[in-house]
Amino acid sequence: MSHNNIIIREIQPEDNLQIEAVIKGCFPEFNIPLKGTAYEDAETPFMYESYQGDRQIYFVLANDTEVLGGAGIKQLKDFKGNVCELQKMYFSPKVRGKGFGKKMFETCLKAAKDFGFETVYLETASQLKAAIHIYEVFGFQHRTEPLGDTGHYSCGVWMTKEL
Repeated sequence: MSHNNIIIREIQPEDNLQIEAVIKGCFPEFNIPLKGTAYEDAETPFMYESYQGDRQIYFVLANDTEVLGGAGIKQLKDFKGNVCELQKMYFSPKVRGKGFGKKMFETCLKAAKDFGFETVYLETASQLKAAIHIYEVFGFQHRTEPLGDTGHYSCGVWMTKEL
């Protein structure tokens, strides 16, 4: 697979099926629970529609024919305060370990800053060691409890970073 025509762009309606497949494919692979995670979120099959409001955006990693990953920024649900959540960052095995996660992360953090958010929050599963390492490198701090109400009770790792 050639990596030179892979770009990060805003999600389009026709990307929904492919990004849903990428997201859901990661759960059995890493043995992450399906309950209490993004796997069963109502918005997972409708990612384009789920990021059309103010101060929210979802990016996909894609080449000419295939969506290979994605991540988004959205106001943290049920939380008073200028805090956004980094949401649904998942990648196909085809593109892991090639620096795309780092690029996607940078793109999302810049969007959060441009939207005027003060803090970025994220939740993840302890199985996703490589992702957690990237977050730490980018200066995210571990928290002892979650923020807001994402419904992801099976995610046991919570982190924040001031922008």
